[in-house]
Amino acid sequence: MRLNKYISHHSKYSRREADMLIEAGEVTLNKKVLKDFAYEVNEDEHIYLKGKMIKKNTELTVVVYNKPKGVLVTKKDDRGRTTIYHKLPGKYRHFIPVGRLDYASEGLLLLTDNTEAATALMESGLDRTYNIKIDKPITQEIITAMQEGLVLDDARAGAHEKSKIYSMEFAPFARYEIRAEGKSFTKLRVTITEGKNRELRRFFAHFDATVLDLKRVAFGGVELNNLPTDKTRYFTRKEYDDLHQFLKRRRVNAEIEMKNTANARRQEERNAHIKKLKETQPLKPKTSKPKE
Repeated sequence: MRLNKYISHHSKYSRREADMLIEAGEVTLNKKVLKDFAYEVNEDEHIYLKGKMIKKNTELTVVVYNKPKGVLVTKKDDRGRTTIYHKLPGKYRHFIPVGRLDYASEGLLLLTDNTEAATALMESGLDRTYNIKIDKPITQEIITAMQEGLVLDDARAGAHEKSKIYSMEFAPFARYEIRAEGKSFTKLRVTITEGKNRELRRFFAHFDATVLDLKRVAFGGVELNNLPTDKTRYFTRKEYDDLHQFLKRRRVNAEIEMKNTANARRQEERNAHIKKLKETQPLKPKTSKPKE
């Protein structure tokens, strides 16, 4: 784990603050000052901050937050806009958000103090369910794309104006439900298994539909239910049990994949060695049998 990430994960400091502490010479290893921001901390190493050893955080805490509209999921904003850390209690200052909900979106946002859990959940194919309202009636073209997926060379419509992501591939929706329709709107509940940048806004914008409201109501079996806007709750015992099982399966799968990759690499090296031997080994001259 990178040094600044290690500090932010196991202490009250953010990564930016960790960088400042590293730069100030406040971080040491075996009495040696560490000033390399990219230093990778090994499991058996003890890092000291201001002369005190950083105790590894082995606990795992996850909270569900009902993010309001008009709040950014980031530590700081250069334009001075409100972030989730302005709204959340100070004890969650070092928690990591699992993915993003954009400025105009609201609903369920998971935050955790565990880097492994945050990364695993962000990279997962777990269901994400949203209530959406678009500004036009649903069309068969949209329904087909929800069922079959969509590949766009230009997916900038619906994106943030500064986004550098142009093309995007949209997997088929896991589920969708048309909940209400009018002459100038459609309300849907959709479930997707990805967390790409403004994915749903880009998807519907391709069909000239603007997303008027977007609220995430579930993530990987964790539901928002009646949690009030701008309030948090801790995971339930069952949610923690499910998460621990999910992380255990992920570790096992990663270990299997690592072993398979190593075996495949060894086999490739073995094959290359055999091939090289065959190419460099001189051909044995053919011997003819003596005539009787």
